[in-house]
Amino acid sequence: CGGPMNHAADPSHPRYRSLLMRHRLEVAAKRGMLADSAMIAHGRGEAYDYLLGETTIPSADVASQIALQALMQAEHPVLSVNGNVVALAGDEMLRLADKIGCPLEVNIFYRTPERMDALLTDLRKRKERLGLDVDILGANPDAVIPGLKGPRAKCEARGILQADAILVPLEDGDRCEALVAMGKTVIVIDLNPLSRSSQRGSITIVDELSRCLENMLTMETEALPSLDSYDHLQTLQDALNAIIIGMKNKFVEAIE
Repeated sequence: CGGPMNHAADPSHPRYRSLLMRHRLEVAAKRGMLADSAMIAHGRGEAYDYLLGETTIPSADVASQIALQALMQAEHPVLSVNGNVVALAGDEMLRLADKIGCPLEVNIFYRTPERMDALLTDLRKRKERLGLDVDILGANPDAVIPGLKGPRAKCEARGILQADAILVPLEDGDRCEALVAMGKTVIVIDLNPLSRSSQRGSITIVDELSRCLENMLTMETEALPSLDSYDHLQTLQDALNAIIIGMKNKFVEAIE
């Protein structure tokens, strides 16, 4: 996962991007970077993206702009990554951290020394290849997230613990709620608007991870909307409406 990946599928294939993302997960799994449930989680997200038309809906674009504003304005912003995030969009997360000027911390649910080493090694190789100056944290956890138990509570004091704004793509609900309870601005990227992370997060972007990050990387930081303009419930409702319309459209296509 430390460089561009070739894939047998023709780039003109209508599902090429989806096939490429699956391939990235396959490679990452072979390298020991993923939990056993990683493929299941990704497949669930793919289903929602299919109904969204595999495109960034307007409300997600606005939420992405507001999320970037929140990260740029924060005193201690941090980007949190798990195995799936590194596999699917490790380069983009590093580039976003470089754009914001903040650290990136590996923080995984099923934490083992082997998985942490695989993920940190992959990110360091990416960082070197991209020529970026980004702090990669997670190797030396010296703090815990209050309200969580076990290895998944571990974090670094100068990273997630002190962060006032944190981007947590593909996050589990318990940890999202714990971070919100700490008073942090928690920015979620999740294709399921009904998940606990989407519902409980401070700002939710209902979009595919790599597409969302590519969008954020192209944004001009001087003309971003104010944080006060964000409507959390309306953002989730807009995503649900888009999914319902997508379901109707797919049904019509199937019977025609």
